[in-house]
Amino acid sequence: MLISCGDALIDFVPTRNAEGREAVMPAVGGSCLNVAIGMARLGAPSGFVGGISTDLFGRMIADHAAASNVDLGLATRSDHQTTLAFVRIVAGESHYAFYDAETATRNWTYRRGSIPFDTVEALHVGSTTLVNDQGAAETKALIADARASSTISFDPNCRPNLVRDKPAYLVRMAEFANQADLIKMSDVDFAYLFGEQPYQQRASALLGQGTSLVVITRGNNGAIAWHAGAGQIEVTAPKVAVADTIGAGDSFQAALLFALHRLGRLARDRLKDISTEELRRALSFAANCAGLTCTRPGADPPWSHEVKWSL
Repeated sequence: MLISCGDALIDFVPTRNAEGREAVMPAVGGSCLNVAIGMARLGAPSGFVGGISTDLFGRMIADHAAASNVDLGLATRSDHQTTLAFVRIVAGESHYAFYDAETATRNWTYRRGSIPFDTVEALHVGSTTLVNDQGAAETKALIADARASSTISFDPNCRPNLVRDKPAYLVRMAEFANQADLIKMSDVDFAYLFGEQPYQQRASALLGQGTSLVVITRGNNGAIAWHAGAGQIEVTAPKVAVADTIGAGDSFQAALLFALHRLGRLARDRLKDISTEELRRALSFAANCAGLTCTRPGADPPWSHEVKWSL
């Protein structure tokens, strides 16, 4: 199984009403839930770990995940309210206002020893759950249990408006990166974390600390990856009619993990030995899945029957 741990929430996506005035539409989201949904829709056995409310919005989240074939047996249901995120598109980038005090996601705790990690090929972590102290501590405990047998995937998916102490946050993100076998971040994430440092310099440092694969997505400019054995690989982004970019990075992450799983290269020792051609195929597949997500509003990763690109 492939599992994703972190945030599950409701995005209020910008739209227009019948009179042409600005409006918002609720849509199930949360970066880590999106990754679980994306993997499941493509056909991988996928589960979600995290807090989901029993309120109205929590039921929307659970129904949406179940309809996408995500196993919620490892999720924690509670009567804490659901995290809400209001989205506004500015210059093509999604900006978020979060309402996350005392929510099911914020109050999630990991049940130590509750997951049979010998059956889990990969664990993905990241995003808003890692901003607060409790979420970060619980996720570290989860990784400690998983690390011996599961590949660790990490996407910081930074949300600067939630960060109150940037120096401490940067230290925390470095700690998670140090535990990861696969790191994916957007160019916007990279700029927030590392400023104007060259991509190659930071990628080399991450590979030097033991990470097998580093990927940076760059919107219309495609993605670039570094691997100790396969080298540096760049893939283009498909040309699509963009509805919005919400969930595109999550769809890329999900598709990349799925592709590596399908190619038999997701396990830690197998990922280290991936060939240049295999990695290029996986990255191109991920870029095309992200492009398809951009053609429809909200975080709506593609299903396997919608994907026309083979591995």
